[in-house]
Amino acid sequence: MRFVLFVMIFAALIMSPSAPAAAITNGIADGNAHPEVGALVAKKAHPDGSWAYCTGTLIAPTVFLTAAHCGEPGQKTARVTFADRYRPGSTHYTGRYVPDPRFKDESALHDMAVILFDKPVPGIKPAQLPREGMLDELEAEGKLQKSDFTPVGYGSLNPTKKKHGPRFHYPDTRNQATISFKNLSRRWLDLSLKSEGDGSTCFGDSGGPNFLGGPESHLLVATSISGADDICRGTNYDYRLDTPSAQSFLDEYVALP
Repeated sequence: MRFVLFVMIFAALIMSPSAPAAAITNGIADGNAHPEVGALVAKKAHPDGSWAYCTGTLIAPTVFLTAAHCGEPGQKTARVTFADRYRPGSTHYTGRYVPDPRFKDESALHDMAVILFDKPVPGIKPAQLPREGMLDELEAEGKLQKSDFTPVGYGSLNPTKKKHGPRFHYPDTRNQATISFKNLSRRWLDLSLKSEGDGSTCFGDSGGPNFLGGPESHLLVATSISGADDICRGTNYDYRLDTPSAQSFLDEYVALP
């Protein structure tokens, strides 16, 4: 199965599950630009022949960060590939799946999980993590509003709107896009398509990274959690990694700046 992506309707301050888990709209193939970004792969192919169901990032040699809602109740392990295009037979790593114990299915708060590998993943440099309060500092200085962000993920590309709802295309390929700043709140970084050429995350990118800066950045400041529409062109709601709450979970597994 594919996993649900939380859709947050801020006007009503409610949250409800949407269709299968979130991929890049209006993006380009990432190639080897972000080798630390990987996909969670199912044990058997989905009906459409694809395998990936969520995205995440290597944040330490043995630690992979993703979203808690990508897991099932009681799940103990997960499989991860770092292939830029996953195909049966591509290298994958199995690790212990550990969600933030504060996460509840009915809420997107604390929507974080790590996958812990017994041995370091070879040949891949982990992403950088932000220091506590980094985004607040940048916003206060007026820099955040002018910043670009680079979301990366596997999953649906450019969903097409059909009479009976959108149709999603899952190529099991790592893609990237550029997206612009919209708003910063206590736990969330909101990103939206403002400039020509901006792209967005979609179903299959859940748990994936939003890097601060252009396509060469490896500074992971927020993870993809939800979106405002079902055709993946609206505001993205991303979970901040520089908050005391997020860093208290991460601090158990990685050395923070």
